[in-house]
Order: sequence, then structure tokens, then C-alpha cells
Amino acid sequence: MNLRERFHEVMNFNTDVHSLKWEFGYWGETVSNWYKQGLPMIKFPVPDPIISSPTASLYSRAWTSKGAGTLPKGIAIMAGGAYWPTQGFPLDYDVKHHFGMDYTQRLVNVNLLFCPLFDIEVFDEDDNKLIYIDIDGVKRVFLKDEATIPTSLSWPIKDEESWEKLKKERFNLENIKERFPENWDTLVEEYNDRDYPLAIGGYPYGFFGTLAHLIGYENLFLWYCMKPDFIHDILNTLTEVWLAVFEEVISRIEIDHWQIWEDISFGKGCMISNDMVREFLLPYIKRIGDFLKSKNVKIILLDTDGDCNEIIPLFIEAGVTGMYPFETHCGMDIVKVRKEYPKLQMLGGISKSEIQYGKRRIDEILEPVEIVLKTGGYIPFGDHFIPPDIDFENFSYYRNKLNWIIDRYGK
Repeated sequence: MNLRERFHEVMNFNTDVHSLKWEFGYWGETVSNWYKQGLPMIKFPVPDPIISSPTASLYSRAWTSKGAGTLPKGIAIMAGGAYWPTQGFPLDYDVKHHFGMDYTQRLVNVNLLFCPLFDIEVFDEDDNKLIYIDIDGVKRVFLKDEATIPTSLSWPIKDEESWEKLKKERFNLENIKERFPENWDTLVEEYNDRDYPLAIGGYPYGFFGTLAHLIGYENLFLWYCMKPDFIHDILNTLTEVWLAVFEEVISRIEIDHWQIWEDISFGKGCMISNDMVREFLLPYIKRIGDFLKSKNVKIILLDTDGDCNEIIPLFIEAGVTGMYPFETHCGMDIVKVRKEYPKLQMLGGISKSEIQYGKRRIDEILEPVEIVLKTGGYIPFGDHFIPPDIDFENFSYYRNKLNWIIDRYGK
């Protein structure tokens, strides 16, 4: 059974098949520390400087601004639980190889934002910072020492007038073929010969997430109340474009799942009301979800951080079949969620921050994993990127123990 087949069996709650061995990912500083602490270096994770699409290359200009051979502290190294390619992040090889983990899920590398892309424009750069406009039209500042995700300074959608111009020039339904990369035919051959799960969507594509990304949170919250028709026009335009792209993709490739990126929750719950979720997200998720399910894409996974307890049933109502990463420090309890929603696919749910406390605590945080694995439909991993305060010794105990638990439940 290959990785793709195993993914489907696990997502279909087949408890005779053991789950996948993935992590959400690791921060760059974490992996740099592990190399010093004993992780063998075989294939150093290098950000790709080539710009192909917002799916793969957003922030690439920032990550590569210090030159080749440098791994920024705040970059993420992808490890399966969160798809790849995304956000200019490199794919892990050494941790996977060392612990016998599985290859990643992949994203179809296609442009679901502006077409044509914005040209990268640098306003100011020195040894400490980079101020630039990225390919999504967002002006950002990147602090090279901290090297975390660049901070947005201004957004391309400023008002109705700017949106109408963008819609006409960069969201034209007549140029769908231009949204595919130059090597599309080669990618189609690879995708059709794959043994890994392949998704459409991902970061920064969602019905809350994309708007926050292109408008800014403060403006979005105000416009939900003051300009709802404006918001619906943006959402309807995105939906029309995504449906057109998805239809073209599915005409040539079998897709395994749809990844929706929202990050709509924080530590105390959802950032908007349930009524707003119903009005501004659910109809669009359902519209695309119904189309995909008619094309035999049955798995719809939604990514949101924070406390999402209250909105799980809303997303299930819209057709979402699974969610992640279930951040424990925000009150997410995978055992409780499984009891309340027995057919919700789940990924993540292990407290990443508590791995630092050693073997006894690691054993305790892995107890819920065994409970949920017995029910199927679950891929366990840390509830976000593994932070740099987790040393290699403790991570090694955790990962080996988790692999052992996974192997116990299914073949």
C-alpha cells in the first residue's frame, strides 16, 4: 500500500490500516539546533528562489534575502502534515529520513490569486530589513534577524475602486490557462504517476483567510458590517475563478482532497460571529465542495489555529470533512472532539510545546493519541510547527514513541 492509498484508508476510518507518520513542520531555528545536537545532515533544507505562483512562492523573496546557504530562524520546514509547496518553505528530508517518517502531501502548484502576478518591488533593503511588494500585491517588511513571516504594511484591496480595477485586470475568467506554470505538462505527468496524496487549494486560499490576507483584518472586520455586498462580490469572484481552475485541473488529474486555509480562530474562539461565518463562508465552501464531490473529491480539510470548538459544526454543515491542527493550548481536546463528532477527520492535536518537559510528560500527552487512533480517521502530529525550545533528545523520544504507537494500530 503506497502513501496515497494509506491516506485514503485512514481518512475513510479503516482501523485495519495504521496512520501516517507526519509532522506539521518545524521552525528553521529548531532544525538548525537539531543539527548541532545530533541530527545527521544529509540534505540541508534550502528555500527555492524561483518564483512560480503564490501557492509555492509567496515570501520567497524574503527567505532568500540573506543569500544562499542560510536558513532563516523563522522559516518553516515542511514535514507532511502541512502540505508542500507553500510560502517558499523548503521540504524536510533529514528528520523524515532519520525517524522513518512518510513523504509529504503535495499541493497542485497553480495560481489562485492575481493573474498576472504583481512584480516584486523593493523599496528599502539593508542588512537588517527588507521592505517590498510581494507577488500578491501586499507591501511587507521582513526583519532579517527575527526572520519570521513578513509583516503586512498595506494591502492591494483598499476600497471598491481598487477592487474593481484588480478584478478587471487580474481576475479575468478568460485567462484561466495563464494561471498554470510553464512546466504544467511535466507536472501533470508527475501528478498522474504519484504515490502521495495531492490537494488543491492551500495557503493563502480560503474565504476568510484570503480576504484577511488581501484586505487586512481591521478593514475586513469593518467591511463585514459596513460593506457586506462588497465582501460578497470579492468572495463570489474568488469562487468563480477557483471553480474554473479546479475544473481545468480535474480534467487532467485525479485530486485527493481540497485544503482550505482560514486561520479564523484565536486563543479564545472564532474572530467573527457564527452569523458571519454562516453568511460569508459557508455558502462558498458548500458551492465549491459540492462541485468537487461531484468530481469524486470527497475529502475537504480545513486549517484553522486557535480555539475552533464552536465553529466545528458550522464547517461540517458546509461539507468540510476534516480539520486541523487542534491546538491544545487553546483548549482543543482531540478526545472530546472525536466523541462529539465521530466522523470528523482529524490531524494534529499533540501539544508541541510540552515535548520539552521530558519522557514522563511526553508519555502523558501521547495518551489521547492512542484513544483517537483506535477510532480511525486520525493522523497524529504536533499541533503546529515544532518550536526551537524542543531539543533533539526530547523530540527523538517523542517521535520514536509516536511512531511505535502508530504501528500498534493497524498494518
